[in-house]
Amino acid sequence: MKQGLRGEGVRGKEGGREMFVGMIVGGTLVLLVVLFLIVTYNTLVRLRQRVQNAWSQVDVQLKRRYDLIPNLVNAVKGYAQHEKETLDRVTQARNMAIAAGSVAEQARAENMLSGALKSLFVVAEAYPELKANTNFLQLQTELSDTESKIAFARQFYNDTVQNFNTEIELFPANLVAGMLGFAMVDYFTLREEAEARQNVQVTF
Repeated sequence: MKQGLRGEGVRGKEGGREMFVGMIVGGTLVLLVVLFLIVTYNTLVRLRQRVQNAWSQVDVQLKRRYDLIPNLVNAVKGYAQHEKETLDRVTQARNMAIAAGSVAEQARAENMLSGALKSLFVVAEAYPELKANTNFLQLQTELSDTESKIAFARQFYNDTVQNFNTEIELFPANLVAGMLGFAMVDYFTLREEAEARQNVQVTF
């Protein structure tokens, strides 16, 4: 009888120990999951902030470009008033670019604006006095400088977007991203970039 009670007592202690170990293991797993969620969420937020900061740098240069265009149009208008269609096209393209909402819309608008500006400079080629005008030359130089800054800012933005999108796609971070509403971000790709990639040919 005493041996039976002793055996039940031992089994009871072992059962209690197993339950205690199970609670520790379960609590540890829960803690690890919570830590993973916190670390992953903070990483995604940090990367998203970097994307937003990179886009703000692009936006600053785009606004500088928009500020230069009316002066450029007026300079051309002073020598080529009858080129109204070209001048209007540049103005309309600028307005569309300013009103663009998403990154994809901005890219389409910038492509149209770049095409309109090219037409404007083709028109300027037909007017030697305009080409020699100091104000026009200065505006052209400032615009060219701004285009270079836009290209640099755009590259930095796209690199930042790549890091963010890659993190979202990687397992198991993609599970957290989906649950918490993190979505892929569009690249800011202009026509010149797409054409450059298509024209690259590797020969052996």
